Amino acid sequence: MIDEIDYTIHGDDMQMVSIELDPGESVRAEAGAMLYMDDGIEMSTSTGGGMLKGLKRTIVGESFFITSFTHKGTGKSSVAFAAPYPGKIIPLDLAQFGGNFLCQKDAYLCSAKGIEITVAFTKRIGAGLFGGEGFILQRLKGNGLAFVHAGGTVFERDLSPGQSLRVDTGCLVAFQESVSYDIQFMGGFKNAMFGGEGIFLAKITGPGKVFLQTLPFSRLADRIAAAARFTGRKGERKGVAGLGGGILGGLLSGDSD
Repeated sequence: MIDEIDYTIHGDDMQMVSIELDPGESVRAEAGAMLYMDDGIEMSTSTGGGMLKGLKRTIVGESFFITSFTHKGTGKSSVAFAAPYPGKIIPLDLAQFGGNFLCQKDAYLCSAKGIEITVAFTKRIGAGLFGGEGFILQRLKGNGLAFVHAGGTVFERDLSPGQSLRVDTGCLVAFQESVSYDIQFMGGFKNAMFGGEGIFLAKITGPGKVFLQTLPFSRLADRIAAAARFTGRKGERKGVAGLGGGILGGLLSGDSD
């Protein structure tokens, strides 16, 4: 039986999804994603089908345990889940995509009861070795609603048969199983060394739907780490290249406030 849940996505850059449940309805979520729940909803944490399924989730970047939220009261009650970092929440009706959709690791947020998270391996060794996010992907399997999270702004494309895109490997967040996925060398010594886009690109070929993200978490983490290197102990500002703290360092780095 498929739980046809009602939902609303709130916010802009730091989104949450609130899901309205009828008595007896359930929703599942990644451990730690819950924001709030109304009275009448009971929370239950388990491996979601045994140790093997728990291990499969850890392989694709999720937690070993998964949490179920079931409405045990009367009337309607809501439970909400928050995105882990700035970006957008993407609702996927898996029934419209043949019951399967592929996502990058850590993308899963929550879903209707009955949606399974399994392991999907890329079909080509090049994609596995140089795919940026690794050769292991999440496969969301079932016939209900699932919600995944992407960083920054989400760009959606419907590729026709044979139509291709070349994408930064970290910016490919989710795609239909009918889409072909491979890795291409950037080409050219200057491009590889000084282009700033990495040595490899993901080549995706239709038919099928593709979701791209403008801010992969790895890119965000790299920028934070780079900024942290300009800050010394106890928050002392180093300025540009470690020179000129205080006002001078702030002006040189473009931080004039």
